[in-house]
Amino acid sequence: MPQQARAPECPPETHDLFIIGGGINGCGIARDAAGRGLSVALAEMGDLAQATSSASTKLFHGGLRYLEYFEFRLVREALIERETLLRAMPHISWPMRFVLPYHRDMRFESDTPTSRLLARIMPWMKGRRPAWLIRFGLFLYDRLGTRTILPGTSDLDLRQDPAGAPLKERFVKAFEYSDCWIEDARLVVLNARDAKQRGARIMTRTKVVSAQGCENHWEITVEDVESGTRAIHRARALVNAAGPWVGDILTNTIGSTNRDRVRLVRGSHIVTRRLYDHDKSYFFQGPDGRIIFAIPYETDFTLIGTTDTDHADAAQVPVCTPEEQRYLLDFASDYFKTPVTDADVIWTYSGVRPLYDDGANSATAATRDYLLKLSEEDGAPLLNIFGGKITTYRKLAEAAMARVTPYFSTCSGEWTAGISLPGGDFPVDGVEQLVCRLLEQYPFLDNRWALRLVRAYGTDTFEVLGDARTTKDLGQEFGASITERELLWGITNEWVCTAEDFVWRRSKLGLRLTQDQIDRIDDFIQETRSAFVEGQGSTENPAVALG
Repeated sequence: MPQQARAPECPPETHDLFIIGGGINGCGIARDAAGRGLSVALAEMGDLAQATSSASTKLFHGGLRYLEYFEFRLVREALIERETLLRAMPHISWPMRFVLPYHRDMRFESDTPTSRLLARIMPWMKGRRPAWLIRFGLFLYDRLGTRTILPGTSDLDLRQDPAGAPLKERFVKAFEYSDCWIEDARLVVLNARDAKQRGARIMTRTKVVSAQGCENHWEITVEDVESGTRAIHRARALVNAAGPWVGDILTNTIGSTNRDRVRLVRGSHIVTRRLYDHDKSYFFQGPDGRIIFAIPYETDFTLIGTTDTDHADAAQVPVCTPEEQRYLLDFASDYFKTPVTDADVIWTYSGVRPLYDDGANSATAATRDYLLKLSEEDGAPLLNIFGGKITTYRKLAEAAMARVTPYFSTCSGEWTAGISLPGGDFPVDGVEQLVCRLLEQYPFLDNRWALRLVRAYGTDTFEVLGDARTTKDLGQEFGASITERELLWGITNEWVCTAEDFVWRRSKLGLRLTQDQIDRIDDFIQETRSAFVEGQGSTENPAVALG
C-alpha cells in the first residue's frame, strides 16, 4: 500500500459538479453536465468501467421479461432509447435478431405479477406460459417504443429456418424479435472522452476518501491510489454514482444517515467456443421461469448468461462460481443438440448490479429501474444514484441533471439525444463503407483487422493509424493485430494504465492472447507511462494528468 501523503497546501480545485464513480452512470452524467456548460470533475478509484459497466450481457434492450413484472415505464423508456443510442454510436452498437424458441412446457417464475394473475384466471395452465401470451408480450414490445430502424417480431418454423439447426428437435416453433448489441466498456470510455472534450476533468485510479458538506459547497479529498498523494476539490454539488459502492460512499465517506440502500445482485456469464454458424442470438426460457441469452461474441465465440444471485459485499470480487457455470451449461444444453460442457468454456466473467433495494423476494424480481435521491448537507446538494440499466443511462443522466440544475443559474438544457459519441459520426448502416474507406487508405490492413478497428474506434480509426503507410509505421506488434500505435492511442486518449485495461475493457483481445503476450503489453504500457512522468517532471498519476 502506498504511504498516505498529506494534501498539499495549494488551493483546492473548484468545480460546479463533482462525480464519484467512473461507470456508465457517472460518465454519462459527466458528459451531459459538461455539455451544458458546467465545470465537472469525476473520480474513479480504479479503471473506467472496471466493475458493473464492463460485466453486462452487452445489450441495449427494453427488457422483455420485465413486462411480466408490469414495469411498463422502464420498458417503454428503454425501447425508445435503443434507436436513439444506436444512431449515436453505430461503431459500438448494432441491431440483433433474437430467436425465442417455444415449447408448451415453458413456465413463469412463480412470483411475477403475471404468473399470479394467470394462476387466478387460468388455474388449469399450472404456471405454463402459453404461446399466445408470449406473442402478446412481443406485440407490446414492438409497440411500446417507436421503431424506425429495427424490424418487428416474426414467427419462425424451426424445422425450416437455419436458427433451428443447432437446437433439439422438440423445438419446432419460435418467435424472432429485435434488440441491439452494445460494447459496454467502450460505451463508458467514449462518454468519458466526450466529457473531457467538453471540459470535464476525468481522474482514474483516484479514490474519494472523504466528502464533507460545508456552507453551500462540498470539500472532497481524493487520493491517488498509485502514489498515495492527496488533493482537495471543492464543488457546488456532489453526485454519488459509485454503483455497488453507493451505500459505502454514503455511510463511510460522506457519513450520511440516509436509509436508502442497494441490493447487490451478481450476474455471471460464460464465453464458449462458437456454438453455431448463424448471426442471430437466442432467448432461452428455463423450466424454473428464468431466462438466459446465447449470443454470437467476438466472431469466434458464444456468450451465455446471465445468472441472478444476491451478492453479500461490494468489496468481494465477483466471480462466476462453479455452480453458476454448471447452471448456465445445463440451461443451454437443454436447448442445443450438442451438449455444452466445461471443455467448451474459454472465459467467464461476473459483475455486481447495484439494484435499488425494493424488498423483492428474489434477486430476479428486484426492480431494474433507477431511483435518484437528492438531499442537502449544510446547504450543499448531494444526488445519490440507485440502480439503473445500461440502456437507460442517457435518460438517467438527463434525470440527474434535472435534479441538480436548479442549483446552477447558467446551466443549459437537454442536448445529448442525437449527438454522436466520439467516432460515431456515420450512418447506422455505414460500417461496411467505413471499412472500405479504411482499406483504401491503409492497404496493408486486411478486412478482419479493419473491421475490428472500426468496431472499436469508428471514424477515429483514421486518427489512431495516422500517417502510417506500412505495418512497420505502426511500431511494435504484440499479437492479435495490436500495435504500438494503438496502445499509445489508448494510453493518451482512453486512460489505459495496464494491459488489463486494454485487453479486457478497451477491447476483448485477451481472448486471443497468451499470458506472455499480455505481459509484454503491460511492460510496454508501464515503460511508456514512466517515460511520460519523467518527461513531465511530475509524480502525478499519468491517468490523472492526461484526464
